[in-house]
Amino acid sequence: MAYTLELGLQDATSPAMEELTNFHDHTLMIVFLISSTVLYIMVLMLTTKLTHTNTMNAQEVELIWTIMPAAILILIALPSLRILYMMDEINNPVLTIKVVGHQWYWSYEYTDYDELEFDSYMIPTNELEPGELRLLEVDNRVVLPTELPIRILITSEDVLHSWAVPSLGLKTDAIPGRLNQATLLSNRPGVFYGQCSEICGSNHSFMPIVLEMVPLKHFEEWFNWVMQD
Repeated sequence: MAYTLELGLQDATSPAMEELTNFHDHTLMIVFLISSTVLYIMVLMLTTKLTHTNTMNAQEVELIWTIMPAAILILIALPSLRILYMMDEINNPVLTIKVVGHQWYWSYEYTDYDELEFDSYMIPTNELEPGELRLLEVDNRVVLPTELPIRILITSEDVLHSWAVPSLGLKTDAIPGRLNQATLLSNRPGVFYGQCSEICGSNHSFMPIVLEMVPLKHFEEWFNWVMQD
């Protein structure tokens, strides 16, 4: 099986990640323009004969280099604040999942259903099936419906962890004694991978996250199958 090298952000799967990708491109373009302007001014300074000596009074230049950085910061801050508020907003979630971090695995509880909870451990390398990803596959995937708002409650039982799924734009700390909240909404079905993003001990890199997003009909079939077992 051939794998391609991922040099940029993962493909966006949620509206929040799409906004984050657009904001990344927006900020990167501003940085590129600033760098190009500074490089152009440096070239001019190195190639000029420095014959202009009236440097005691340059109010116009001072006004420009005071206003321009302020305008640039506003261009960056406004979309950033918009995305922050959008990611923090949760409107009528149809499902709530509680995530508990342990050393070194995750536990999941479907709080809207009775007795639906399980632990999720990484599959050892020597037990992987052909096509499965090393250090990313788990024995119990989290199955969730697509195109519906889902609330994630995240905490920890022992030390600091961080529940992160890059393609969904999720990264929330799991803190002992505290519940953090995140919103999840997937635009399309698929299997999405993440990992603990907080250095939580010797096996920090061995507690992956796997979300399987399916249409609501298949989610209900999965739920009935699980409850029968």
